[in-house]
Amino acid sequence: MDPVSKTPTKPIDYAALSAGYGALTGALLVAARAKGSDPIRQGELPVMGLATFALAKLVAKEKVDSWVREPFLEERPDGERRPKGKRLRYAVGELLSCTRCVGSWSALGLVGMRLLRPKEAQVVLPVLALAAANDWLQTGFTTLCAEANVVQRHVAAQPAEAGNDIARFDRPRSR
Repeated sequence: MDPVSKTPTKPIDYAALSAGYGALTGALLVAARAKGSDPIRQGELPVMGLATFALAKLVAKEKVDSWVREPFLEERPDGERRPKGKRLRYAVGELLSCTRCVGSWSALGLVGMRLLRPKEAQVVLPVLALAAANDWLQTGFTTLCAEANVVQRHVAAQPAEAGNDIARFDRPRSR
């Protein structure tokens, strides 16, 4: 990521994003306290972590949510992504191109859902967590298959070692 001095932004643009995140966090605290929400238990954190991963990846990377990124990011056919515009628009583009950055906002939203709409969270969080687990398993399976293919090609390309090629002893020798 480029320093602020090398982007069409000013520090106040990033301060606005930080202030927005802080304001939403504060509003969530007040709302959860007023509602008397049950605290999030430690056992819920793995599912919430997986759900946050899936939601962040969905927003920051997946084609289905490109409409969210389009006003802020130029997504080129070669996979390169560049923020559009200037100032706050550019800063939002940087945020939307970073899965860790989107992950912080996703976590805030999912925690808010869990605290303020727990019944809905009982559906949404496991769905997202299972999507994350599926993503990891699919990636692992694809990697395993690719590695197996490389090994198979490597073994097939190996020259036969002495003693392993019986047919070479069956050839008649010329005198």
